[in-house]
Amino acid sequence: MSRLAINKQSPEGYKAVGAFEAYVQKNVDHVLLDLVKLRASQLNGCAFCVDMHSSDLQKNGVPVRKIFAVAAWKEAPFFSDKERAALALTEEVTLVSEQGVTDQTWDEASKYFSDKELSDLVLAIAAINVWNRIGVSTHLAPPPLD
Repeated sequence: MSRLAINKQSPEGYKAVGAFEAYVQKNVDHVLLDLVKLRASQLNGCAFCVDMHSSDLQKNGVPVRKIFAVAAWKEAPFFSDKERAALALTEEVTLVSEQGVTDQTWDEASKYFSDKELSDLVLAIAAINVWNRIGVSTHLAPPPLD
């Protein structure tokens, strides 16, 4: 059971997070965005978001094996170099307190993304981390299985 409905208690703040999310969705490729969201959500242990973004990837035609492999993307052969760069950046931004974002990871991402795309990708990673913190702290649960 959810602890708190932030959208009801702080509607203006929740609406602001929603506007941030709308910007990201408008400016980042949807499949890449959901891969990033899924990986950050796995790292943060947000069951609601893992469920949502896995489902969204499946709806967008991403093979189930690739979705399952996001948790082991470094070893899995299903990801492009661009996706790998985004996933590596996602991990380092999400776990920023561990080592920051290394020059190696940043430089690799810069090979595949323009400055604008990289800016939007960092914003996308920040946005899913906000959603994960809302979901985890309030015990937001995914809907029951059909």
